[in-house]
Amino acid sequence: MTNRNYEILSENTVVAIWQNNKLNVLNEALLPLYLRKIQNANMWLETRAIDSHRANSRLLKKALRLTDKDDISTVIHVNGATITDNYWIREIGSELTYDDVKFEDDYFSNLALKGNYDSFNRAANSKRSKTPELTNVGSFEKCWKLRDGKWWMYKKANHEEMFSELFIYELGRELGFDMAIYERGEGYIKSLDFTDSASVNFEPASTFMGDNEEYIDVIKALEKLCPQAISDYVKLIFLDTICANPDRHTNNFGLLRDVQTGELLGLAPNYDNNMALISRGYPSKTGNKDVLITMFNELLEEYPTFRSFVPKVTEDTVRKVINKLNMKVKSQLIVELVTKRYEMIVKKF
Repeated sequence: MTNRNYEILSENTVVAIWQNNKLNVLNEALLPLYLRKIQNANMWLETRAIDSHRANSRLLKKALRLTDKDDISTVIHVNGATITDNYWIREIGSELTYDDVKFEDDYFSNLALKGNYDSFNRAANSKRSKTPELTNVGSFEKCWKLRDGKWWMYKKANHEEMFSELFIYELGRELGFDMAIYERGEGYIKSLDFTDSASVNFEPASTFMGDNEEYIDVIKALEKLCPQAISDYVKLIFLDTICANPDRHTNNFGLLRDVQTGELLGLAPNYDNNMALISRGYPSKTGNKDVLITMFNELLEEYPTFRSFVPKVTEDTVRKVINKLNMKVKSQLIVELVTKRYEMIVKKF
């Protein structure tokens, strides 16, 4: 991209021009949050690229005959478009419209998810080249599937990962939290696109936090950007705490944004919990030096009013969720794990 000049768009509105490695902002209200913070379109495009370390990513690029496989070239191949927002790029002077670049089929989904030779050969012999998989970020093998006009994320999962993701989804729903919809598959778990084909824009927290995951720092940022997201953020990290999820990073939570005005609407639904609970084995008994509990309690001490966002969690609640899932797990250990962690929070009140 170094020697090319681009327009950056939100749907069909040009919001900035990237020319000679300088960003000229034309519409601040609709500008991607990343570019408000870091005015470098090259770096922004890199954040939108499929993880090059995924084996199926390499197969996908080979099937598509991409001659330049670096992150920026990969993203440019699909004009920087993604499923979960309306941002994209085109060369200055191009007559492309958003309808020309947005995705309408999932032809390469099986290759991205499974990576088997049949799907590779089918993809390699296709004349198609436009796929949302090139901007499908994350380290797990996954794909976007189009079902009845709705996009679903399919992600590989073993039994323990599947249970953990579904348990947290159902527990969150039981507690009245805003949760992305999850369903069980065979060897994978699927989640409904919570942007509804980018009817709202999703802005991952990395666009305004970088890699900083510190709870209090996130709260301070939300106080300035989107105060209405704070209660849902506290509920999000509360679930992380009682369900032992150490993997809440700034690329798996974020804000929803109005497409037409750029207004920040609130926190995106809770998603991506497949490394929590028993996904990496059954955790040992919770001790007084548990880091997630310590971090959450420190937040409550700093902001005592946030205690009102913490709901009651009982053994019956946990058992109800386990029974609903009807999956083979060590139920009593899970009940003890979640309720013990919950008690270590509420005892501090």
